[in-house]
Amino acid sequence: MDKVMVIAGPTASGKTDLAVELALMIDGEIISADSMQIYRGMDIGTAKPTLEERRGIPHHLIDIVDPDEEYSVAQFKEDALACISDIVKRGKTPIVAGGTGLYINSLIYNITFSETVSDWEYREKLKKLAEEQGPLVLYEYLKKVDPKSAEMIHPNNVKRVIRALEVYETTGIPISEHKEASRNDPPLYRFLVYGLQIERKKLYQRIDQRVDIMMEKGLYDEVKGLLDRGYSPDLVSLQGIGYKEIIDAIKGKCSLSEATDIIKKNTRHLAKRQITWFKKTEGLMWIEYSDANTWAILKFLADNLNNE
Repeated sequence: MDKVMVIAGPTASGKTDLAVELALMIDGEIISADSMQIYRGMDIGTAKPTLEERRGIPHHLIDIVDPDEEYSVAQFKEDALACISDIVKRGKTPIVAGGTGLYINSLIYNITFSETVSDWEYREKLKKLAEEQGPLVLYEYLKKVDPKSAEMIHPNNVKRVIRALEVYETTGIPISEHKEASRNDPPLYRFLVYGLQIERKKLYQRIDQRVDIMMEKGLYDEVKGLLDRGYSPDLVSLQGIGYKEIIDAIKGKCSLSEATDIIKKNTRHLAKRQITWFKKTEGLMWIEYSDANTWAILKFLADNLNNE
């Protein structure tokens, strides 16, 4: 069975740099598992690697949709598997790298949970309810009908809460049960999954530094440019961390300095949620990562690829 390397972990943990170094070592190509880097024109706030940072390594599933286009987990899985197949056929090693847990799980567990099921009318009804009464109303309902999914979804992640309720409403079966049933089909590839672990204080320092660099590179202008091109601030893409806070600054709801601090705080919260998610990922091997031990980690990963 062909092998696929997976490098997961929280935001700002160094996944991209390590994946590029690994690709150079093992003749690999990178498939992004980042739900924000899919959007064209959203480069700075998503920490999208520049051409220089990619160092000639092909990066797949970056810049594939416009900010106002929908893109589902099911679509990611289909696209990622097509990329993996193509990379393997050309005799290279696929490296999936990113921090979007749902994307990664859809591959390593071969999840096919009723993504074709949809009820737009019910979805809009739930969106309106969340706007009028707050997201906790939906979350409390989810806890009743699908407690397993509620454990895995943050109460403020309205999009995922609505999706879980939509599947339950349409099929009568919790989305968590759909996921479990779909896992009965084994994956097409042997996934070697690694999570980057960094001391929490160091990780938060890296996050703060990254946000400062984003601001220096012109995140404000990037966000303003998107709004000037007619993209609605209510789009899912523009509700991402780094974008919604700058939009508030543009609207005068806070200062740019305050927005920067809020981005740092929200990114730290995201990192905590990502760590919690990946701790529940079966078969994931945690790796203590720092700049000082990069070479040792690369050798370890390359050896594992050859010996597994």
